[in-house]
Amino acid sequence: MHTGLFKVFSDLAETSSFSQAARRNAVTQSAVSQQIKALESRFSVRLIDRGKKSFSLTPEGYVFLGAAREVLAVVDSLDARLRELREVVSGDLRLSAVLSVALHELPPHTRQFSRLHPQVKIHINYLRSSEVYASVLDGRADLGFVAYPAPRRGLEVEALWRDRLVLVCSPNHPLARRNRVPLSALSGQRFIAFESDLPTRKALDRALRAAKVTVRPLMEFDNIETVKRTVEIGDAVSILPETVLANERRAGSLISVELASPHMWRPIGVITRRNRSGSLAQRRFLEALRGGTRRAKLAKAVDLAD
Repeated sequence: MHTGLFKVFSDLAETSSFSQAARRNAVTQSAVSQQIKALESRFSVRLIDRGKKSFSLTPEGYVFLGAAREVLAVVDSLDARLRELREVVSGDLRLSAVLSVALHELPPHTRQFSRLHPQVKIHINYLRSSEVYASVLDGRADLGFVAYPAPRRGLEVEALWRDRLVLVCSPNHPLARRNRVPLSALSGQRFIAFESDLPTRKALDRALRAAKVTVRPLMEFDNIETVKRTVEIGDAVSILPETVLANERRAGSLISVELASPHMWRPIGVITRRNRSGSLAQRRFLEALRGGTRRAKLAKAVDLAD
């Protein structure tokens, strides 16, 4: 049986119009009617109720519609997979990300992807969170990466992983001797904060308010690297993602202390344009990111089980 028959029936069911189904398939209205009758004859069922003023599927018609859509999905998927076998993953992949994600989260993924697909040239722009959304929406970036991803019109947002947020201080700070502290331990502490419009700042403000904790804001910055340098040279504290502290912890210039709060996690998400499949390189990179996330979750689950 020709798969075009499934397409005609699916379009007819979607539009409830023989004329529109005919236009979609570049055939005559009479041809659509004949093809539906041929299907009914082939399966010895009535697929549609042919009322004078209404159009509806019979119960058998709904079953056939579900099967038709499955068949078309398989054909479309097969066609795409066969095309990609003939394609080489190459070209430019344009990424935009907030600084902390670009410096600490993405590099392992981009290095691995470059080893697998050396013909792809990856470009990364370091932007503020609001600029990342805009760059994807207007087409300057293929993918965007932000903390605390939020839905936006015209964009798709997918959470990929999350970072633990920890208290950060210099080795000489009194709290540096603690392994774990409640948020209340921050009350009255000199605090290095993010600028007020950044998503991480807003999330931390909510967590502190919920715990009825008041800190003493000392300075505000728009990126994690500057916050780290300021905490290193002063007697203030901050709250940062644990993943950005690897170098400082090895050097002994900063101490991280676990916070006893269930809300101390920072989600990281990827942004894409809605209703746009993207280049082969973009799709392959997303697949690699999702695969890495699944493997990390599985490894964590195994560790917890042991």
